[in-house]
Amino acid sequence: MKIKVIIADDNPFIREGMKIILASFNEFEVLATVNDGQEAVDYCQLNEVDVALLDVRMPNMNGVEATRLIAERTQTKPLILTTFDDDEFILDAIKYGAKGYLLKNNDPEQISDAIKSVYNGHNVLQDVVMEKLKSGLSAEKGRKESLGDKIDRSQFTERELDIMALIAKGMANKEISKNLYISEGTIANHITSILGKTGLTHRTQIAIYYLTGELN
Repeated sequence: MKIKVIIADDNPFIREGMKIILASFNEFEVLATVNDGQEAVDYCQLNEVDVALLDVRMPNMNGVEATRLIAERTQTKPLILTTFDDDEFILDAIKYGAKGYLLKNNDPEQISDAIKSVYNGHNVLQDVVMEKLKSGLSAEKGRKESLGDKIDRSQFTERELDIMALIAKGMANKEISKNLYISEGTIANHITSILGKTGLTHRTQIAIYYLTGELN
């Protein structure tokens, strides 16, 4: 069964280029290409779409608002297509249900892997995007406190706080395991506990919470 994808971008070169890229892989079926967020929302409401690739800056409705509506109204998983000019939208898109942020200049294999990861229930936030997000938050807030000081630390164990800090640094479970000298299974159990305590749904949201102290 192929992964059903739509592409939303107001730039026809990006739109058609992405379609050609995905057509070169047997795993994908590009159902449609659309010009803006409203068209993407309408299409996902009327059709079974697995993953919606959404540009951030589009006329009529941007990719962030489209992400919110698609996540609320359909089973489609939104995946944002971004450039570094779109930094200001990262946090809102993730809050609204984006399953990942994908840089437009990635090579075809990375694009393919990101879509498959999102389809299989994982979240994609490239290290370079996470670093950009962290630096942007620090610069914007001009805060003196350390990262993690904004969260309610009393509800977490010390080990959970350690894991949250490393997730916020962009580390995968394997890297955290080496850093803390505990098994990946134990880390997964701690992450499940953190998600339960916060009401969050995935590790990217844990990173955002640790960085900002915001749960919604």
